[in-house]
Amino acid sequence: MAAVLASGVSAGADERGLERRLEPRHEHKTTIAVFGDWPYNLNLLNNANLLLDSVNSDPEVSLVMHVGDIHSGSMPCTSAGTLPPIAASNPGWNQQIFAAFQKFKSPVVYTPGDNEWTDCHKSKESASGKPLQELAAVRSLFFARPGWTLGLRDMEVYSQAKYFSPSYPADAQFVENVIWMDARTVFVTVNMPGSDNDGLPWSSLEDKTAREAEIAARTDADIRWLQAAFNLAEREHAAAVVIGLQADMWDPSALAAGGDGLDRYTGFVRELANQAVRFRRPVLLINGDSHLYGSDHPLADPSSTTGKIHNAAAAANLTRVTVQGSTNAPGEWLRLTIDARTPSVFSWKNVAYCVDPLTSCK
Repeated sequence: MAAVLASGVSAGADERGLERRLEPRHEHKTTIAVFGDWPYNLNLLNNANLLLDSVNSDPEVSLVMHVGDIHSGSMPCTSAGTLPPIAASNPGWNQQIFAAFQKFKSPVVYTPGDNEWTDCHKSKESASGKPLQELAAVRSLFFARPGWTLGLRDMEVYSQAKYFSPSYPADAQFVENVIWMDARTVFVTVNMPGSDNDGLPWSSLEDKTAREAEIAARTDADIRWLQAAFNLAEREHAAAVVIGLQADMWDPSALAAGGDGLDRYTGFVRELANQAVRFRRPVLLINGDSHLYGSDHPLADPSSTTGKIHNAAAAANLTRVTVQGSTNAPGEWLRLTIDARTPSVFSWKNVAYCVDPLTSCK
């Protein structure tokens, strides 16, 4: 394992940590629950037990993954680090989501979305937080134990806070980026939010120098972490790779007039394509952001609409799934099964837990 990670990332202060292999919990097959963009209103939070009970009642679910956005883009942030608190903010919201995550029986892996930090400057979110302060608050709450998941049964994972290249010590700040291996599959999450990867000006809170520095540092760290995951997959002869992140990096609405744009994702997408081509075996990318369930192969054909967006290498082995947003009816979570003994490795279905998320979850 030391050699595996050293090829992409290396330990920080404690080299002994790299010598300790994190054993997978399943040899060939596992099932995980995936959702994102939840909860998008108070009704969903008040009825969180419906989602919790639905996931917890499935005896085959071994892990829960939330791919970002823990409130809607029209709800306020927490005004973290701002005193007195911004009047329109909701300082206790994140804590309520944390408490809900802790009720899942299985380990919970969460990767941040744009609504809880990147977009907190927007008038839609009542200009209720400074992006970098909100991100710091998310890290201090949800990632207080670097290298461990959330949930009633936590699980040890590789965190970029502990496993980073000595050439890039600043990568240690990205505690939210994690890697683990199960059922002969490497899983990796990276902090890749919507709103063009933080490319939009921070409204009245704009500090362009700070924002551009944030984008560059995080995106470069994300790419190095992605490379580390594929290096691990190659060395361990993994059957597949799963990537979890928030952003829909091919969202057509972002390219429409007045849209957010997608150019800030291009470097990451091109590296993802290169790694997938080199890996050759199945790669699954899971994102939220667009709120409507769908699956496709966005890089299979460079001449296609999605293929032209980033001009990346053709990667026919990359499948992308966008999970259903929590305000779309029905409210659903994705039941993803990984079986390394099958040629396609991945299979999934949606499980409904809420008939009408906007009005009633009964």
